[in-house]
Amino acid sequence: MKLWDKGFSTDKKIDHFTVGNDRELDLLLAKYDVMASTAHAKMLAKVGLLAKEEGEALVRELDVIAKSIEKGEFVIETDFEDMHSKIEFLLTEKLGDTGKKIHTARSRNDQVLVAMQLYLKDELKEIKFLAKSLFDLLLELAEKHQKVLLPGYTHLQIAMPSSFGLWFSAYAESLVDDLFFIEAAYRTADQNPLGSAAGYGSSFPIDRSFTTKEMGFETLKYNVIAAQMGRGKVEKGTAFGLSSVAGTLSKLAMDITLFMSQNFDFISFPNELTTGSSIMPHKKNPDVFELIRAKCNKIQSIPNQLTLIINNLPSGYHRDLQLVKESILPALQDMKACLEMMTFSLREIKVKENILDDAKYDYLFSVDTLNEMVKNGMPFRDAYKTMGKAIENGNFKPKKDIAHTHEGSLGNLCLKEIRNKMDQFYT
Repeated sequence: MKLWDKGFSTDKKIDHFTVGNDRELDLLLAKYDVMASTAHAKMLAKVGLLAKEEGEALVRELDVIAKSIEKGEFVIETDFEDMHSKIEFLLTEKLGDTGKKIHTARSRNDQVLVAMQLYLKDELKEIKFLAKSLFDLLLELAEKHQKVLLPGYTHLQIAMPSSFGLWFSAYAESLVDDLFFIEAAYRTADQNPLGSAAGYGSSFPIDRSFTTKEMGFETLKYNVIAAQMGRGKVEKGTAFGLSSVAGTLSKLAMDITLFMSQNFDFISFPNELTTGSSIMPHKKNPDVFELIRAKCNKIQSIPNQLTLIINNLPSGYHRDLQLVKESILPALQDMKACLEMMTFSLREIKVKENILDDAKYDYLFSVDTLNEMVKNGMPFRDAYKTMGKAIENGNFKPKKDIAHTHEGSLGNLCLKEIRNKMDQFYT
């Protein structure tokens, strides 16, 4: 069954090529198509395009379909092009001509738009929740290990003293930045496109404000062409939000794989969180973190993929837009999995203490030792040269009783202030 069927068949090769994997992906969206159809049916009855009894019957049968989706019993057979055609078939099978009326005053174009945006809203809320869970754990670890010193690096050369408290809370605060992008994506998706039909509205006297309130959108996308132009744009905004979170997780995963190596040996994990080698019995590989790194790097390519699909398309609908689902839906699932696995694994992290007792890290304290000279009255540039000569001549004696007190330094992590930043997304 095809909603655009005019009584003649399409070549099977063309059908397979144009449908692609829509049936599989639509199983994720079907719940939301039913939600939108329910709101639409209520609106049609409200404005008199359906009899009250017809509206109630459609809502009742849509609820049955919703329950089948929730139980995992809903399938889209190859006889159907997508979720829309399957749902309309089920309604018609049960209600006859009343079922056929559900498509009044809408198009598959605004059906896809509204289902996708309802789906994205839910997914983005879940990603915010998962990011907050990771954030809370990172701050907990920062508090617990704030006094354990760690080498800081620039250019992968030892630079200045850091700490596990500074390292953990750095990634926590970075997640706050990421949620600005997630929040922007959510607000973009939180505009009801239903009623834009094929992108040019309808001659039916529909009530778009009613469906906006019914589906829980903050507002509606007023201009019907603008609503249609949101196809791909909303997904790309989501992809940028995902990409920001993914960048943070990828960097954290990279740090972890380095710090786990024997050359660094700053952290470790229980055996059950690592994998072995088929020939080297000593190996404890950080496969989880390597896969998080790879998946997150893949996610960071999605904005570019979507840009290349939708770039330079004129206004109005084009079949190119079907492909945006293939990029954004799997990316959302991967992002959630990476956040969950990072949080799950980090709960078991073990940090090594007294790392900086090793003499090879003495130069980490050169700047603090130099600063002490400045505090005692020596001009900075002279102190810098004096310290450089001492290091060159092997006469450097590090001052290890360091005191960093300014906001955001290893002696003043400002964990409360960082938490307050995150709280803005949950008030």
